Amino acid sequence: MLARRTSRRLVTVSVTAVALALGGCTGSDDDTKSASGTGPSVIAPGKPGEAAETLSAEEAAEQRSDDDRPNSADFDYARMMIEHHTQAVEMTELAPKQASSARVKRLAERISASQGPEIEAMEAWLKNNGGDRQSGKSGKHHHDVMPGMATGPQLKTLRAARGKAFDELFLKLMITHHNGAITMATDVLSQGNNIQIGEMADDVIAQQTTEISRMREM
Repeated sequence: MLARRTSRRLVTVSVTAVALALGGCTGSDDDTKSASGTGPSVIAPGKPGEAAETLSAEEAAEQRSDDDRPNSADFDYARMMIEHHTQAVEMTELAPKQASSARVKRLAERISASQGPEIEAMEAWLKNNGGDRQSGKSGKHHHDVMPGMATGPQLKTLRAARGKAFDELFLKLMITHHNGAITMATDVLSQGNNIQIGEMADDVIAQQTTEISRMREM
């Protein structure tokens, strides 16, 4: 995770030894001792409208590791994944009475048990970071842009299905749903900046990849 965060901030390293070699003829002994004690320096570009900063290597590393302020991709991911997970949980609620396969019922139970707490965690993250669930956008708009979401007609058919027909449609829709979540998680890993959101996305990819494999075996 740190490597991914570090790569987002471009820095230019100036090795002090080179500077000493070029300026050795004119610098005093005191200057040499002072420069050699500082170690390599780093020129860190400032924010738009701000001047660049010259930092020690240690200061630059600390600044890069601490600068995980959420960006728009982080907020969009949390808002949309809440809705995405909510639909998955709603689908799993049909399984106890409508599925015929015990394996499908157990799978639905596991999905609900994992995604319910993830919804709560993302809602808490939004609250703690000054976000809100919709950010002025309607749920329908989010539904249209989120990959893997089941359509209204598909959900209607699932609600009416029973037995083996339910099992087959549930698995088909949930595999598509999980693939969509993985796509969203992969996108935020490359576009987001917040470490906590990145960790949540990593968990989604690992967990839902495993569940897809299990569903394809059923």
